[in-house]
Amino acid sequence: MNTCSVLMPIGGLGAGINKEAFDFGMAMNPDAIAVDAGSTDSGPAYLATATCKVPRMTVKADLEICVQGAVEGGIPLFIGSCGTCGTDNLVDWTGDIVAEILAEHGWQAKIAKIYSQQPAETLERKWDEGKIHALEGAPEIGRGTFADCSNIVAVLGVEPFIEAVQAGAQIILAGRATDTAVIAAYPILKGCDVAASWHGAKTVECGAQCADKEDGMGVLLTVDETGFYVRPLLPDAHCTPYTVSSHLMYENTDPWRLTEPSGTMVTHKAVYTQVDEFTTYVTGSEFEPAEQYTMKLEGARPNGFQNISLVGIANRKICADPERWIRNITAFGVAKLDKLGIDPATYHIDFKAYGFNAVLAGAPPLDAPPPRELGMLLTVTADTQELATRVAKLYQPLLLHFPTDMDEREQLPSFAFPFSPADCPRGETHEFTLYHVVDVDDPLELVRIAYVTV
Repeated sequence: MNTCSVLMPIGGLGAGINKEAFDFGMAMNPDAIAVDAGSTDSGPAYLATATCKVPRMTVKADLEICVQGAVEGGIPLFIGSCGTCGTDNLVDWTGDIVAEILAEHGWQAKIAKIYSQQPAETLERKWDEGKIHALEGAPEIGRGTFADCSNIVAVLGVEPFIEAVQAGAQIILAGRATDTAVIAAYPILKGCDVAASWHGAKTVECGAQCADKEDGMGVLLTVDETGFYVRPLLPDAHCTPYTVSSHLMYENTDPWRLTEPSGTMVTHKAVYTQVDEFTTYVTGSEFEPAEQYTMKLEGARPNGFQNISLVGIANRKICADPERWIRNITAFGVAKLDKLGIDPATYHIDFKAYGFNAVLAGAPPLDAPPPRELGMLLTVTADTQELATRVAKLYQPLLLHFPTDMDEREQLPSFAFPFSPADCPRGETHEFTLYHVVDVDDPLELVRIAYVTV
């Protein structure tokens, strides 16, 4: 029976691999090591600016552990979504770190660099051919949107990883890829069950989050021709049917159907069995091949400049009805800006009341007690940094003393700024502009792969 074990040491490269757990996993003789290095969780700035969220030193520390495991174990290492956003320059940046590690230790390995960044003209051609489609909730776009983006990446499936391994690469560094593709590629290449490979990859994508103790840091996935096993990398952690199945609820709109470039993973018939104290075995997963192979597009662009101010409020009257205070202070400030001749189309005012409804939108339940205190965050977004700062500074005296109502008889309250100066210019901000998929005739159509032996 075909089997393939993949060591997944951590949910995100650079977060700090537990070396004891990694060594424990390597002692179980995995066939490959796989780590995801990217995410859109922290917003569009990293893609728009093609920069990495994680410090280089922590990325190198984790890579050194993984490269050593791959070289000494004679197994492939897969890294997906290099440098957070997976732009071409960050694939090269990761490659430079790997080359540095190899040179420092006197090791040698063939490296594959898989690039998936897309030029605007390529996508404009696809747009003209009617091959770009919006996902649910996507913003409206036009042909000119692609040129407006600072950077665009197409999200890879398993095929480029498989191509790189078949070409003899041992260390595969990929641009933006699905979290699952980087893990599922090798089991699929080795003839394991395709559905189990995808489902297993989804289960272990965040490392030990599918176990009962995240301190275990990582997990070992073993796929065969009928299902997959998953167990943690430390003996005091456990994967149970509950912890394994519940991970399908994580970051999914539908835990029963999860779409990948080449098809859809279907899990409603999956059976979860505890096979020993640490390990769960899963069977019954299904995979529906797509009629049309698609790659998700992620694009980001600048979206004005910002200035923020934070004020702490412990006024009982305001805490009893923060939304009324926000409405009044916003209207009062906008009126002053109008008198100064500042066009309202050139700026945007946003208040968030932390402690009330800044995280969960909408008013709290009627029986919820009023907060004892609030952190009121003002965010001004404008066409220029100078204008954003000017608007924020106009609001400074209001943030310090604005009453609940514009009643001249009401004594002015006093609030507190937690820092000085009270306004903080944030510089240029960014937004995601693409939440779409593109039809491709071949999984490698929008992909470039470069090989180098170091």
